[in-house]
Amino acid sequence: MATIDFGGVKETVVTRKEFSLAKARKVLKKETVAVIGYGVQGPAQALNMKDNGINVIVGQRKGTSSWKRALKDGWKPGVDLFEIEEAAEKGTVLQFLVSDAALKKVWPVIRPHLKAGDALYFSHGFGIVYNDLTGVVPPKDIDVLLCAPKGSGLNVRRNFLSGAGINSSYGVYQDATGRAEERCIALGIAIGSGYLFPTTFEKEVTSDLYGERGILMGALAGVMEAQYTVLRKNGHSPSEAFNETVEELTQSLIRLVDENGMDWMFANCSTTAQRGALDWAPKFKKATLPVFNDLYKAVKTKDEARRVLKTCGAKDYKERLDKELTALHNSEMWQAGEAVRSLRPKGKAKEITKSTKGVGGRAGN
Repeated sequence: MATIDFGGVKETVVTRKEFSLAKARKVLKKETVAVIGYGVQGPAQALNMKDNGINVIVGQRKGTSSWKRALKDGWKPGVDLFEIEEAAEKGTVLQFLVSDAALKKVWPVIRPHLKAGDALYFSHGFGIVYNDLTGVVPPKDIDVLLCAPKGSGLNVRRNFLSGAGINSSYGVYQDATGRAEERCIALGIAIGSGYLFPTTFEKEVTSDLYGERGILMGALAGVMEAQYTVLRKNGHSPSEAFNETVEELTQSLIRLVDENGMDWMFANCSTTAQRGALDWAPKFKKATLPVFNDLYKAVKTKDEARRVLKTCGAKDYKERLDKELTALHNSEMWQAGEAVRSLRPKGKAKEITKSTKGVGGRAGN
């Protein structure tokens, strides 16, 4: 493990230099990793592990859209693609990657197939931390692990193929075998993590629910809409409003932040932009801090968890969700965005070939 200084606070993290893919393969040599659920994280983690030489099988309901997706991805029925119960029975590590709303329904299906010494793996702390709501109470004779990539399944796969990897948090809720942490880290390396940092199930689910409702998605969408609306009300064209609100952020400025940080981005913009940003940032912080405090409280008190399970578990949820997403897609701002994206110069994309397989897992070894 490596000790890194994060702005004056030292943390111990795990990189692929200290814990190589070769070591991960050795730790997982006798394991059969059964990925239960093939929706958001399942495909990326399963394919990354498969490309990295780990023995992986997929458990999914036959005939569903996810089953069809698994078939398209190359999983073969009766070989490495099975019904959920059969996959759970065959697996020694069960990666429980169904949606939070499906946890309560699927848990009784896989629970009877967990054997002493098995490992139950999550990529979100929701099921365990809110087990009074989900019913997920693991038996005492198994390891319970967490490895949570800090990105969508799509980017877990993309970053793996590019060789970059995506950072993940990891934690152990229950160590029945004495090697739970080693198993957890090995799985984190096997799915292609850039580096791993320790957390707990409770901290992960709290930060995750808070972050995705905040700056990662909810707050970002909200402030974009607000800025776009003000520009349009004051006579700016959709193209100008969208470019100043979204396009410049995603195609230019956020990339500078990614490279060297916010101060470096400020230093590499015009003095007018730099001065304005420095002067207005504290005002936005003051205006939004009460909302972020309310949001954190809603997560900590389980209000958000209860609302998610109630709303997402409703029979008509998919239809309601489709209407919400369609309305968002058809809004003027995102219709303008679709037009702007269509006008971007088309560069020649680098073709992904079979030779790139596993590069995410091997990098840095």
